[in-house]
Amino acid sequence: MMSNGLFITGTDTDIGKTYVTVLLIKTLRQGGYDTGYYKAAISGADSVAESDAGFVNRFAQIGEPEDLLLSYLYKTAVSPHLAAQLEGNPVDLAVIHRDFQKAAARYPYLVMEGSGGIACPLRRDAKAHIDLTDIIRLLELPVLLVAKAGLGTLNHIVTTAAYCEKLGIPVKGVLLNHWQGGVLEEDNLKMIPAMTGVPVLAKIPTGAASLDCDPKTLAACFAPLEVKN
Repeated sequence: MMSNGLFITGTDTDIGKTYVTVLLIKTLRQGGYDTGYYKAAISGADSVAESDAGFVNRFAQIGEPEDLLLSYLYKTAVSPHLAAQLEGNPVDLAVIHRDFQKAAARYPYLVMEGSGGIACPLRRDAKAHIDLTDIIRLLELPVLLVAKAGLGTLNHIVTTAAYCEKLGIPVKGVLLNHWQGGVLEEDNLKMIPAMTGVPVLAKIPTGAASLDCDPKTLAACFAPLEVKN
């Protein structure tokens, strides 16, 4: 079976990445693209239903079984690598690869959401060092960046895109969250592609119910996956 995958990351923690992921999946599904969701690790939640994965599943109206949404759930509200150390349940790349394949076998389009920003460590111990980028490269996924629309975003987007490029991770587009308009944000629209070569795909006002982007444009950002049943 063939599926298609896409990775969503943010230029910072608390940038609104999970909310934008909901809008992305809703827009795709409303456009006729059967889209699912997967996340490798979440910290700071007591259950899948109360986590970011449960939030996306509910509000994007996916109806995905909980066992497909998430591989590692940590209760401690710290970075996943530290939560894994404190709770004694370290991330394993083989488990993530297996679980991602299971979710991809269910959906023709699968969105994987990252934890925090692109340079997020997931495991640090004597046996393994695993970062978010190791997973992205293992699964051979392209990336969409969620960033704030206002002051300071150029530096965050340029450095994140450059880091991805250094690691051979393709960046397909930028989604600007908390869009208010005005001369600064309109200038950012021009400067982001000029400085990175990456297009801005959507401007997202606070409280938006969908993305102002053609679902075909979003679907074109996905990369084909070979799913092993």
